[in-house]
Amino acid sequence: MPAPLSFVVITGLSGAGKSFAIKCFEDMGFFCVDNLPTTLIPTFADLIMRSEQPIHRVALGVDVREGAYLSRLLDTIRELRARGHAVEVLFLEASEEALVRRYHETRRRHPLAGDGNALDGIRAERKALSDLREVADRIVDTSALTVHQLKDRLVEFYVAPKTQPGLAPSLVSFGFKHGVPFDADLVFDVRFLVNPHFVDALRGLDGRDERVRTFVLNHPESKELLRRLEDFLRFVLPCYEREGKAYLTVAIGCTGGRHRSVTVAEELKRFLTGIGYAATVVHRDLQRE
Repeated sequence: MPAPLSFVVITGLSGAGKSFAIKCFEDMGFFCVDNLPTTLIPTFADLIMRSEQPIHRVALGVDVREGAYLSRLLDTIRELRARGHAVEVLFLEASEEALVRRYHETRRRHPLAGDGNALDGIRAERKALSDLREVADRIVDTSALTVHQLKDRLVEFYVAPKTQPGLAPSLVSFGFKHGVPFDADLVFDVRFLVNPHFVDALRGLDGRDERVRTFVLNHPESKELLRRLEDFLRFVLPCYEREGKAYLTVAIGCTGGRHRSVTVAEELKRFLTGIGYAATVVHRDLQRE
């Protein structure tokens, strides 16, 4: 009997990067189909199972173009899982400011804008997809990501080897002046730590540089913060695992997202890797700075 399939349903707000994400999944070896009517997905799965072509991983693009079919998606996902297939929902979103800017740059019309402007369509779509966002396994905010950074995140999530089959923590450094990541489960503020920005020799570097790392971590407050964060994560991650959570996004924020948050995120990645978690790290705002 053929082995069950692994599905990734790629959905989210128009303009948030779904089409590019599907191309990335093709590069990662997934069999990709965009905008297949949701009612046909179980039949499509049966056809793949009977196919002579060895297909094991499938990525499906679903968005508001589905129209009335979109309301059946949750039922379809439950049906696939009942048949033994693994299904993960990846939801891409971005801020209203970023989406409006992208629509103005491309001069495309938002699919729900009608006779109104892009912002009206964005808000209508966000409301229409709210239930789907609630059940998403991963939510990725692409507001501040370049296409290269988005591809790197998808590769980390779906290709990079995992040392532990359970919870996969994702660490994100960011700058509060650029906004808190939308997809964060936990947010920690490290703006109280000594700031390398005010040291001329360190201002142009970032928190991955050993000189910045030494400067930040060489203060008692930093050492105490790391000790407390490590104790907290050591306690809370098994609790999330027992609840069946597969992914956890931990956001670390400083003012600009260049020095302190980057250093702390890198230290936490080392800690989590050391205790057996397949932690990944993304420095969201380094390119901004």
